[in-house]
Amino acid sequence: MNSTATKSEAPPALLTLWKTKWIAGPAEPDGPALVSVTDFTAAHLLDVPSIYLAGLQLRRAWPTMEGAVGMWLWFEPLGRRSGSVSVWKSEEALRRFVRWDVHVAIVRKFGGRGSLKAARWQVDQFTHREVWSEAERRLGLVR
Repeated sequence: MNSTATKSEAPPALLTLWKTKWIAGPAEPDGPALVSVTDFTAAHLLDVPSIYLAGLQLRRAWPTMEGAVGMWLWFEPLGRRSGSVSVWKSEEALRRFVRWDVHVAIVRKFGGRGSLKAARWQVDQFTHREVWSEAERRLGLVR
């Protein structure tokens, strides 16, 4: 893109998909891991900003989240979709997060304001590129 190009000339994926930088948790990314992907579609566009902020609230705690290898948040605001791709050392570590009171409060607040899909899979060895590529495929974000 040259310096005179406008934002509207950017490829559609750049205008619709936002992904945060990887944020590492305290668990080492060596060996097998559990990947969890969430995909929340808000019923109303006006809920998207507050859902985004709630995701960022959870993300801030990630460096201290026991058993967390790391995570990305992703957003497709025009499609009212958002979610996470998180990597865990174990199923129990993921369960602790799901039961965490801050997470539970957010789920209660937004649970009735849209629909949620989730997927999980095991990897023998975590790599950023392979996990994100598989997450994109499962979420239908590959363009």
